[in-house]
Amino acid sequence: MKDILIVHPIMNKIKVLLFIVCYKAESSIESVLEKIPPLIWRNKHYHTEALIIDNQSKDKTFHIAEAYAQKHPEWHLTILSNPQKQGYGNNQKLGYYYAVKKKFDVIVVMDGDGRHDPECLHRMIMPIVDKKVDAVFGSRMTLTAKSIQGKIPFHKYMGNRILTAINNKIIGTCLSEFHSSQRAYNVHVLKTLPFKHNSNEYDFDTDIIIQLTANKKKIMEIPIPTVFGNEITLKNGTRYAVNTVKSCILSRIIRFGIYYHPKFDYEPETNYRYREKFGYSSSQQFALDQVKDHSKVIDIGCGPGFMAKKLNHKRVKTVSIDLQAQPGMIKNSWKAIETNVETYHFEDDFGKIDFILALDIIEHLKSPERLLHILRERFSKDAPLCIITTGNVAFLPLRIGLLFNAFNYGKRGILDMDHTRLFTFSTLEKTLEMHGYKVLQKKGIPAPFPLALNDSPLSHFLLFINRLLIGLSKSLFSYQIAIVAKPLPTLNHLLDDAYEEQEKLRKTS
Repeated sequence: MKDILIVHPIMNKIKVLLFIVCYKAESSIESVLEKIPPLIWRNKHYHTEALIIDNQSKDKTFHIAEAYAQKHPEWHLTILSNPQKQGYGNNQKLGYYYAVKKKFDVIVVMDGDGRHDPECLHRMIMPIVDKKVDAVFGSRMTLTAKSIQGKIPFHKYMGNRILTAINNKIIGTCLSEFHSSQRAYNVHVLKTLPFKHNSNEYDFDTDIIIQLTANKKKIMEIPIPTVFGNEITLKNGTRYAVNTVKSCILSRIIRFGIYYHPKFDYEPETNYRYREKFGYSSSQQFALDQVKDHSKVIDIGCGPGFMAKKLNHKRVKTVSIDLQAQPGMIKNSWKAIETNVETYHFEDDFGKIDFILALDIIEHLKSPERLLHILRERFSKDAPLCIITTGNVAFLPLRIGLLFNAFNYGKRGILDMDHTRLFTFSTLEKTLEMHGYKVLQKKGIPAPFPLALNDSPLSHFLLFINRLLIGLSKSLFSYQIAIVAKPLPTLNHLLDDAYEEQEKLRKTS
């Protein structure tokens, strides 16, 4: 659904905030304010306010801005000063938060040093007001190289071009410039983005682009005068470049569940937990392939019932168990049981069970051992095949992370925030054996590349490479562990069998 602008009751006008960040701008701030076109202040469709935040300047920036506000009471000017100096990104957050809190519709970001041309303001505001786009970026790179020759140092021009090309390639955009700070945003879109978690430095603007792109928001570029300042010194330029590329890469990696940062967290929690992973090498496909036609299955922690739906095609009767009985689970299951697996005793009469599925569930339990004990006590007489999958904490990227003192929990993947237990092939196998199970098969499952990269040739190529590496070392290269095990008979069941055998022998004697 497209975001819309909400018209507020102040004279039925669109609320526009001109956000101006200043640092040592005593010689330029008055000129910047003077250059704001009268059309912006007096437009019958706008209610315009300028927010000026002085970032702990040691000169007279704040006082000059205050004096200008007193001379022009007809304009709506708010002058603030940070008690402590903030980074570029933190200043942006303050302005955006102000815009959200005061319920503005559009925010335009400007610098107080005069690098941004206020004459562009109307062209930046109108596409958002007209609901054509969600953000408008001023670009200094839309002109030809010849037309900007002499207006920009060659090393800055080439650095901007190369870095923008790299950023575009990583996150799949086609912007002419990533690194201009003259921008306008739909505030109602900003409100939906986790910008408060963005970088406090200059790469804050890159984080915003990533967030807009990931949420499929529309960005428009307009040409602006080619003015380059010293906002990023040569000394900090390399660090800035590295940080922007790093953010782009990490925003892609987070989709594999091996990295997490709240600034790239957009989806509701339920969307992370339950996703279909059929049609390629995955834990769900492995389990589906194991189950025989016309059998009876218990699916523990079934979620929305994806597995039951697939098993229906094999004429399988599925007992689906989860904390909350969702519509798909009820519709596709032979029996649907809403219960807490942590306390459930499996005392219902299911008849003979052929397969038990515990897919990506034991890592969420406080005591997987209790579940294994109850399943064996209840079903060992049926000798069902138990198919168990879980994340492999010995996966190579996690080991590398540990090498660099990183252990990133997130909302998806091996280090899901809800995981209470972590396993390797060895620890899971030993846990099963200690609780009376015979392990029949161990298989390494590759990373779910089609979830992260969609169902594309690249994702299937990466799956192929991952499978080859798993052949070299399951422990190192498996994203998930899949085990097929059978519960051994309990003493109670062995005693029952002995009595049954006694009766058979007596009848034949």
